[in-house]
Amino acid sequence: MESLISFKDADILNGESTVIYGLNMEIMPGDFVYIVGKVGSGKTSIIRTMTAENKLLKGDGKVCGFALRGIKSRDIPYLRRSLGVVFQDFQLLQDRTVEENLEFVLRATGWKERKAMDQRIMEVLQAVGMDTKAHKKPHQLSGGEQQRIAIARALLNQPKVILADEPTGNLDGETADEILQLLRSLNEAGTSIVMVTHNRAIFEKYPGRVFSCENETCSEVIDEGIDVVL
Repeated sequence: MESLISFKDADILNGESTVIYGLNMEIMPGDFVYIVGKVGSGKTSIIRTMTAENKLLKGDGKVCGFALRGIKSRDIPYLRRSLGVVFQDFQLLQDRTVEENLEFVLRATGWKERKAMDQRIMEVLQAVGMDTKAHKKPHQLSGGEQQRIAIARALLNQPKVILADEPTGNLDGETADEILQLLRSLNEAGTSIVMVTHNRAIFEKYPGRVFSCENETCSEVIDEGIDVVL
């Protein structure tokens, strides 16, 4: 089985500064992976490298068949279409309805046929339990509902991997738990998940593979006795 995401001896940048040296990481189909660590430890920089927002200048990296080192600008949109990205602050267009938010993404990624777009929008809204909210605007939804819409948006182009950057950071505990259950159900249906978090309770309650970032390194926690610094 071929990995979906791999890094070998990769240095991860934040701007011009190296924040993680010598990253080795392999994410396989069906994985649920946490990237954990203190604020500023490089977690989000790894996600931005996966989406080619941050350049990879040293080492090797590959995401869904695209080599990150030296990737051409014209290939980056195709790389990103193979990924779904979920943010802490939802990043929904506030002046558009839920349906219009999702349609905007479909049109931006090459969809043209109205019937096909309507069908796909309803499919992803049903997948996250929000099919009755299509005509609402984001300000009419709770934080948890907005995050469900953000996850629906990430699912539109049937990504192989969802990258979730602190997706529960702005949510209360009960709502965060609902979002984690949703991500787990998507994972069980076959979508790989890579989730950045600094919330220990999340990865203790919903186990998965854990990569811990500290002291300018990031490595997988294999021994359950190893303490994760948060």
